[in-house]
Amino acid sequence: MTNKLLWSPDSRKTLLDKFIDKLNIKIKDKNYKILHKWSIDNKEDFWNNVWDFTGIIGLKKGKILKNNKNLINSVFFENCKLNFAENCLKENNNEDAIIFYSENKKSRKYSWKDLRLHTFKLSNYFKKNGIKSNDRIVGILPNIPETIIAFLSSAQIGAIWSSCSSDFGPQAIIDRFKQIKPKILFVSDYYFYNNKKINTKKNIPKILKAIPSIKKVILIPYSGKKNIKKSKYILWNKILSKEKIYNKFHKFPFNHPLYILYSSGTTGQPKCIVHGAGGSLIQHKKEQQLHLNINPKDKVFYFTTCGWMMWNWLVSSLSSSATIILYDGSPFIPKIDNLFRIAEKEKISFFGTGAKYLDHLKQNKIDIINKYNLKKLKTIASTGSPLVQETFEYIYKKIKSRIHLSSISGGTDIVSCFVLGNPMLPVYSGEIQCAGLGMDVDVFDQKGKPIIKKKGELVCKSTFPSKPLYFWNDKNNNKFKQTYFNKYANIWHHGDFSEKTSNNGYIIYGRSDSTLNSKGVRVGTAEIYRIVENIKQINESIAAEHKVKNDTEVILFVKMKNNFKYNIKIENIIKKEIKYNLSPKHVPSKIYAVTDIPKTKSGKIVEITVKKIINGEQLKNIETLSNPECLKEFKNIYNKFIN
Repeated sequence: MTNKLLWSPDSRKTLLDKFIDKLNIKIKDKNYKILHKWSIDNKEDFWNNVWDFTGIIGLKKGKILKNNKNLINSVFFENCKLNFAENCLKENNNEDAIIFYSENKKSRKYSWKDLRLHTFKLSNYFKKNGIKSNDRIVGILPNIPETIIAFLSSAQIGAIWSSCSSDFGPQAIIDRFKQIKPKILFVSDYYFYNNKKINTKKNIPKILKAIPSIKKVILIPYSGKKNIKKSKYILWNKILSKEKIYNKFHKFPFNHPLYILYSSGTTGQPKCIVHGAGGSLIQHKKEQQLHLNINPKDKVFYFTTCGWMMWNWLVSSLSSSATIILYDGSPFIPKIDNLFRIAEKEKISFFGTGAKYLDHLKQNKIDIINKYNLKKLKTIASTGSPLVQETFEYIYKKIKSRIHLSSISGGTDIVSCFVLGNPMLPVYSGEIQCAGLGMDVDVFDQKGKPIIKKKGELVCKSTFPSKPLYFWNDKNNNKFKQTYFNKYANIWHHGDFSEKTSNNGYIIYGRSDSTLNSKGVRVGTAEIYRIVENIKQINESIAAEHKVKNDTEVILFVKMKNNFKYNIKIENIIKKEIKYNLSPKHVPSKIYAVTDIPKTKSGKIVEITVKKIINGEQLKNIETLSNPECLKEFKNIYNKFIN
């Protein structure tokens, strides 16, 4: 059955249209399916055109793609050079480059001139203190402008950046940064979350004791003012007041390491994923300009922390001469619709967030469309977890009726998207519009055969530029190969349980490793959540598979809305709705009410963590969670199983 049509484009003047017009080939009726096939079959020509069209600054020469047939060993733009920071700092005027808001109602702006000046001063400090290409610089920082300056200064001199958000606990930070042996650490003096001012400095001694490679700690004032009088650490404002500028952009190889991101770490030591400067840049520019129609002077917002890959993605918007809007703190302070108040005030044109935030607005029946003037808003993007049909429809009814809704999916692994939006294609309820250009995406069954309108494994069948360079300290690429290439030979297995639709769109049903096996049938968790969270008494839910002798059963946990108590009547409603809307095999064996659902710092629910708890397995790195205290409740439920 075809899902409901929600939006059709009314303009053929998008950047993607212009890109097609500049190609040396004719794409009949600008048909996206034909264009996508051409981008896969002609990778060298396609990525060469992306470089030129998106305006990458660099030295392009030699072969575009080496080892095309070998996904693991393929190399893009091997003889080309660029500087990532130069591409983000090409503007030099008094217009806004960064606009920052905090939940405590503080805001400030950086012009392009200021951004360049502060970046150049900090990179001069790095150079003066012996920081060289490939040295690691790290930050435990909130989503403030100084975090971006620290990153761009690192990129300017070829150092490798890595960051955790301020709310990471000390052990989670140590587990990540200790592996990569950084030389400089950035920390803010405090941050705000949920109306609380939280001291960040208290964790520094423990971190320094565990990571002796750190030689300097630079303290950033959260307020941006010169309000730190004395400290045993180096003060950010003193660096900026005293340093000269280093305004040279040495060009590094296209595949020079840019930043290190981490796997979640909730099931073992986090993997350190090293991403290249050129691959990240060209992939982000392709997505932002061609798929999301981000133009110069657009105002781009993504609700993210700097510990989530969407922060890295957001920063790259500077390379398209767009202004970026930062927000730090709870999105619900002082009011649940605060982010849209900012969107109206700043005339934001691109609004990105996690699916759970949009689900929360829907659950609380928040009417944005009649409260805020969002005339300038062209695109809403959603990621982090599957966006269900009802939330698609809520956006068009209660946020804006004429809007390009772009549900996107990819991940930390590729610091970009496999499937995402398209300003030339219609939006159907519950569907991600298309596979990204140059991304050879498909859905396979367990035998490695392509399937349509059936659930299977999301794969990428050939190479792409934002493939990770390597994992840190991974001898012979063993962990890298095991993570992505263990299931299908020479094919990237992404680990998403997915379906390709009759519209050539995609539906993501959740992570494959959290897929439920109910009576021999694989069930995507997102299917169950969609039904359960439409029951008026339910706020959120999480499901996991529990092993019982030689079989498995599905356990569902629900968080009730305020003023509702869980009882047998609610349980029967849940089972009835699941059975009617899905099938008897989807109905959970047991249902428990819990006070909270465990989530990562970026708002993703952690099904694997719950699965481990209810199967008596050991947990690691729970400090990566925003609410680890709620796990005790799940452990108590597990204890009931075994007693």
